[in-house]
Amino acid sequence: MRIIRAADCLVMPWKNGGGTTTEIAVAPEGASLNDFDWRISMAHVGADGPFSSFPGIDRTLSVLTGAGITLAFGDGERIRLDRSSAPYPFAADRAVEGLLVNGPIDDLNVMSRRGRWQHRVERVSGAGSLAASEGLLALVARKGDWLVNGAALPAGDNAVLDKPGRVELTVSGGEAELYAVWLTAK
Repeated sequence: MRIIRAADCLVMPWKNGGGTTTEIAVAPEGASLNDFDWRISMAHVGADGPFSSFPGIDRTLSVLTGAGITLAFGDGERIRLDRSSAPYPFAADRAVEGLLVNGPIDDLNVMSRRGRWQHRVERVSGAGSLAASEGLLALVARKGDWLVNGAALPAGDNAVLDKPGRVELTVSGGEAELYAVWLTAK
């Protein structure tokens, strides 16, 4: 298991230049925004605006902080996401504008190259066991002090289990929140 500390994450501009994103993990290592197989990042969204287009990429968005965001898709569909919403998957090459509900948000973005990788995202709020039967499992700790197979994973830090296996999660502190990301090669 590889631990990725918050301080070691790369901060970079959005693909469309409209803000910044904090890259947690990417494959292959060092891949650009145009040639990654999968990518996990967090973004601060301070104003309404279009999402960057990523041709051939599937994306899942989760609201981490703030009142929420409405995704206004080019075909007329509108989806409102907030802190209580399940992680929302959609095609990252689909035209979409983000409309903030009531001020800025922070979000978690998980993206994978369609046809080569697939992903699934789940919010976890307590102790338990998670299995990765194939591919890899990434953990994004948001609130609480987590132990992952006995290794400390405080809020803000991340872990990647690079091979199939199982993780045992325990947590201390009042509020607890962690995002589990399963990534599988096709």
